[in-house]
Amino acid sequence: MTITITIDNAPHRVKADENLVDAAASVGIYIPTLCYQRGRPCLGTCRLCTVKIKGHPAAACTLPVHDNMVVEIHTPELTDMRRALVELLFAEGNHNCPSCEKSGRCELQAVGYETGMVVSRFPYRYPVRSREERPKRLWLERDRCIFCLRCVEFIRDRESDQKIFTIHQRGRHARIDVDVALADKMSAKQVSEAAELCPVGCIIEKGVGYDTPIGQRKFELKSIRQRTLEGEKR
Repeated sequence: MTITITIDNAPHRVKADENLVDAAASVGIYIPTLCYQRGRPCLGTCRLCTVKIKGHPAAACTLPVHDNMVVEIHTPELTDMRRALVELLFAEGNHNCPSCEKSGRCELQAVGYETGMVVSRFPYRYPVRSREERPKRLWLERDRCIFCLRCVEFIRDRESDQKIFTIHQRGRHARIDVDVALADKMSAKQVSEAAELCPVGCIIEKGVGYDTPIGQRKFELKSIRQRTLEGEKR
């Protein structure tokens, strides 16, 4: 079943059972997001997909479409709001892209390009966060964590279904933690999946290198916008 929604004053036919991020992608309209992944539950943590419904801001990944829905996506105000959110993420962590293992494969870096970020308008905080190196197959670069909660919600022990990653404390004291015993039970494939699931270079797989210093820059050949829209077509 398809319905009609209006996006930035233009009508579009979309599937009735989709959220707004996926529905927009199906008609060639890109809405950036860092916490949401197609086929997984909506988290609504990054707010990068903020749109306006009846003049009120809302996270598009959490919004199911309905007939005659009217949405604003690409307005100067919303564009600046998304850029500000990306700038805040860079200011709140230590993201040195040239030296990061995930440079060229980092979703935060890619969205920074997409939103036109050059430098943050907010003061950089340069937090001091210790690494977690105890697990056998992975380590955490905590100063890169953007608290998207992907790892917390989607990576679990295969036997007990317990969460392997957690967020402890709040505000400037918040930190990502890992259950070392459960992490050591993860298969090599699951560790690779966890590192790939992380949108930044926070979850790092030990013992992995690349033939070239930066590895394959998947966001250099195709923008995150192109990859999102092509993924929708498949």
